Amino acid sequence: MFEQLEYVYMPSPDVATDVSWFTEVLGANLIFAIESMGTRVAMLELTDSPPKILLAGHLEGERPILVFRVDDLATVSDELRTRGWTGGHSLEIPQGPVQTFSAPGGQRLAIFELTRPGVEATFAGRRDF
Repeated sequence: MFEQLEYVYMPSPDVATDVSWFTEVLGANLIFAIESMGTRVAMLELTDSPPKILLAGHLEGERPILVFRVDDLATVSDELRTRGWTGGHSLEIPQGPVQTFSAPGGQRLAIFELTRPGVEATFAGRRDF
């Protein structure tokens, strides 16, 4: 059902400072750093393969969200519901539709369908801060 862990979406009270630490201390590759609609979001890579890290100034709470890619969001959501799963919020990210949810232990997760595969590349290299 789950194809791959694509993103670890992490809350950040100071995205610029966190970007500096991830790049300078850990050697992460900064893909983009965008400031828009009153918030900052940065995407980083620590490895050649996923997951990518998203630092987000607007993400509430202290726990990250593990974002998994699925082939068909509706089909996977339906299958998970038959197992007792309760979805959270439906939303859109540039890559496609998302369904967020929480595990009983409070872990935050999301599933998304990649309906716009080229959109991530359009942000690559953007540095607003």
